[in-house]
Amino acid sequence: MIARIFGDRRRLAILRRVDRPAAAILAIAQAVVAATGWFVEPLWLAVAVAAQLVLGGVVAVRVIGPAHSDLGLARYAIPATAGISATVFGRLIPGGLSLLLVPIVAVLLWSVTYLELRLERGTGGRTVGDLLLTGILFGAAAGLLVWFGSRSWPTPLLLVAAMALPLAMRAAEARGTMGVEGVGQALLHVLVVVQVGIGAALLNVPIIVIAALIALAFYTWGGAVDALRQGASGRGVAVEFGALVILGLIVGLFLYRG
Repeated sequence: MIARIFGDRRRLAILRRVDRPAAAILAIAQAVVAATGWFVEPLWLAVAVAAQLVLGGVVAVRVIGPAHSDLGLARYAIPATAGISATVFGRLIPGGLSLLLVPIVAVLLWSVTYLELRLERGTGGRTVGDLLLTGILFGAAAGLLVWFGSRSWPTPLLLVAAMALPLAMRAAEARGTMGVEGVGQALLHVLVVVQVGIGAALLNVPIIVIAALIALAFYTWGGAVDALRQGASGRGVAVEFGALVILGLIVGLFLYRG
């Protein structure tokens, strides 16, 4: 009895050190749903995606809390987007090995929500946030393109664009751009991503390379906008960040020929 009491106290002490334990519980639930989606038929995969939308909504309402005008609304869509990305990307990993990654997926999904909580308190890092958004888009793009096939566009690229939109809006809000201007920047961001995806698909490079180029374009465009807002010249930004995308495309072409 005494051992159980002390054990309960230790568990309570651990929970007190975890910022909003519901975030961890829901991340575990999302990881389990994602793992289920890795092994089922397309119909049940759609059910798993719907479950991620529900769980992501619960995360947004229960964990992130009420909206703040200075933080925007797109952050409420990120947990669900991350869950969907994990669900479709995990299907690319061989069966037995993928099960070993479930704890890692749970930690990554939790980190998405945890970062939003830190940003709410003004202690989160922009760079980490941008990298997480880029990783979510890469996972979603790779999973969707492999599922449909890159040559079956525009269907997979339209789905990638749908996944990129909330991510682009979150990136705009992280820069402090709200309202109509934020939506406009997000739409331009998505347009750039889709254009790069179409160009890579027409070149018939490997699907993983297409997904990597899409993610690179997403990250590069966000960095270019940040640089312009900080007063950098348009020509310098075009040369610096445009060169990154071109370099990625050249690497992809060499991989394809190899």
